[in-house]
Amino acid sequence: MSDLILFWHRRDLRISDNTGLAAAREKSAKVIGVFCLDPGILNSDDVAPARVTYMIGCLQSLQQQYLQAGSKLLILHDNPVAAIPNLAKALKAKAVFWNWDVEPYAQIRDNDVIAALKAQGIQTLNQNWDQLLHSPGEIFSGSKTPYTVYTPFWKNWSSKPKLNPVATLENCENLTVAEQEIAKQAGVINLPSAKDLGFIWDGELIIEPGETAAQTRLETFINSAIDEYQEQRNFPGVDGTSQLSAALKFGVIGIRTIWQATIETLENSNSEEVTASIRTWQQELAWREFYQHAMYHFPELADGAYRDSFKNFPWQNNEAHFQAWCEGKTGYPIVDAAMRQLNETGWMHNRCRMIVASFLTKDLIINPQWGEKYFMQKLIDGDLSANNGGWQWSASSGMDPKPLRIFNPASQAQKFDADGEYIRQWVRELRYVETQYLISGNILPLERRSIGYPAPIVDHKKQQALFKQLYQQQKISMD
Repeated sequence: MSDLILFWHRRDLRISDNTGLAAAREKSAKVIGVFCLDPGILNSDDVAPARVTYMIGCLQSLQQQYLQAGSKLLILHDNPVAAIPNLAKALKAKAVFWNWDVEPYAQIRDNDVIAALKAQGIQTLNQNWDQLLHSPGEIFSGSKTPYTVYTPFWKNWSSKPKLNPVATLENCENLTVAEQEIAKQAGVINLPSAKDLGFIWDGELIIEPGETAAQTRLETFINSAIDEYQEQRNFPGVDGTSQLSAALKFGVIGIRTIWQATIETLENSNSEEVTASIRTWQQELAWREFYQHAMYHFPELADGAYRDSFKNFPWQNNEAHFQAWCEGKTGYPIVDAAMRQLNETGWMHNRCRMIVASFLTKDLIINPQWGEKYFMQKLIDGDLSANNGGWQWSASSGMDPKPLRIFNPASQAQKFDADGEYIRQWVRELRYVETQYLISGNILPLERRSIGYPAPIVDHKKQQALFKQLYQQQKISMD
């Protein structure tokens, strides 16, 4: 048995502020990274080409970081339950380290890998919750149960001290030439492109991959946008958000690094408005963690609604309406702008995610799981916990004390895109429509026909009333 430790990367594609990787380096100088392209994930039908392209870019960056640290990142393309133990055995690794994940698939997979490694007498150390500031076992209500409402979760979560960033990997020993040959025989390959894996993304990545890019993005946000975040975050036409969601999804930046940046900025705050903006962004980080805790404690969320009243809800599921929604051809300008932004860039502003989700579920009365899956097929930052939580919040089927929240597309446009610039950017046939008609959606039928823009596929007021009626009937049937 050698001193070699394998560190299995999954959603922590960085060498700095990585709790599991730092723990491995404390045990040995010979820490070798490994990433397994898992067919169980890549072959599913909800993988976005933009997301895979971004991931491959992050892995390219990570390989360079390992070289700079004196080590190497190995790539496998196989079922990790077999591939990780096989590589560990071939290299005579004394241990395999990794960080825990909240998702149901990951937990099952990890337990299977643990069993396979133990059968070979290889130590496993994976008790690090690197992607979270607090593990799911730390935050409970007074009755020792998981929180199902955000506000009390936030109060408890925010009151607890947070860990500082951990050390960056450095001064490592690399594989010998003989060991590199053994690794190839054990299935190590060159890093493929997204196209090699069957994922074609012809557009530009609007979010640059890799740890250095994420660090730069954080610094830019802290220096130029966080002071006005509380107000600007709601306007899709303004670059007022951090756009770090993809970086957090793949862990190319540590959550402790981000939190420390907010604390340092708070200490330098010179006004109540700036302090409020920073606190608001901290609350958004807590929302992310709330949804991950929820997924861990209630894994059934991945398969359906949390609220009983929505588990057998009579969704209408009109496929033509769903297709119009997907293509951004509903006749509601703000909805269509958001969907076209998603289709063209692989990203959508959070305010718009709420608008289109409300429209799909409350106006079109379509099962939110249809929309949730479509998002995962497109989003560069598609994350099971965040996407699921957001959709259930919008559909009123999740952990939400206001089950009949319904967004009016016109009111949302008038409030958050008052000049219509966001709509004009993405629905190009509407660029010459007068603003008052553009944001209200009251475009004359003749003008719609002349510019090739569809009539509204449903009437918002009628559908709002119908949804409320269906909801009340569902409640009565369950009493």
